Amino acid sequence: MSRFSRLTRAVLLALPLAVLAASCAAPGSAPSSGDSGQVVSIGVTDAGENYWNVYKEKAAAKGITVNLVNFTDYNQPNPALSQGQLQLNQFQHLLYLANYNVKNNDDLVPIGATAVYPLPLYSTKHTSVDQIPQGGQIVIPNDPTNQARALLVLQAAGLITLRGGGNSLSTPNEIESAKVEVVPVDAAQTAANLPSVDAAIVNNNYATAANLTVQQRIFADDPNSESSKPYINAFVARAEDKDNPAYLELAALYHDPEVEAAIRADLGDTGVFKTNDVADLQATTDQIENDIRAAGS
Repeated sequence: MSRFSRLTRAVLLALPLAVLAASCAAPGSAPSSGDSGQVVSIGVTDAGENYWNVYKEKAAAKGITVNLVNFTDYNQPNPALSQGQLQLNQFQHLLYLANYNVKNNDDLVPIGATAVYPLPLYSTKHTSVDQIPQGGQIVIPNDPTNQARALLVLQAAGLITLRGGGNSLSTPNEIESAKVEVVPVDAAQTAANLPSVDAAIVNNNYATAANLTVQQRIFADDPNSESSKPYINAFVARAEDKDNPAYLELAALYHDPEVEAAIRADLGDTGVFKTNDVADLQATTDQIENDIRAAGS
């Protein structure tokens, strides 16, 4: 699967991926604990944001030079990490990571949470979910990751119920009962459909492009709920590096008060910082991977 609207444009991994070239700097050398003048290359999709300057200054004070490698194609940072061109990346949520690992038989692991971004339900006709009529139409994104999350949002809003309570792999075929008609469309068309439907689940970048306002947001999922855990964004490393002290320190540095303040100053205040421990992040990722494999068997 909000705040940080510009950041969300970069990190909301479930969005349709632009097939663009990645601008990759030369890979940094992998640090080891106790070295001085360490260089760590981190793959990101928003290197131009000023908060990274604050982050790099904080890292330098700890003896680590951060080399940001910016990507414009979300398909590239994980292979670059797996192939050793990067030491870390920070651009994806756990569900995206799990899908990548299963599809590519890889074992990249999350080593530190960053934030989660609520997925909103917007309406230009109604000011609350209660005003949506029986049989009203709700547009949702049709790409698998966003579609499942959108269905969970509608269930939390009391508009549908999903078989077994639903999960991060749910599809419209699993709707057991519904007050509304759910209409999946391309994510880029969700906001454009708002004038002709009762409400729409719209990802943050498309909501921003369509000038949707906070006042038009009538519901969003709870970023602290169990169902939101697959959408926690994270620093990711190779499995053999998951206990590297320098990498863990860099992941934790995202939550330095000055770094968080810079993120909010740059990107707004719609997301929620998360500090789930590493074991929890890795267990969540493992469970999602198991669910994906089971669904495909």
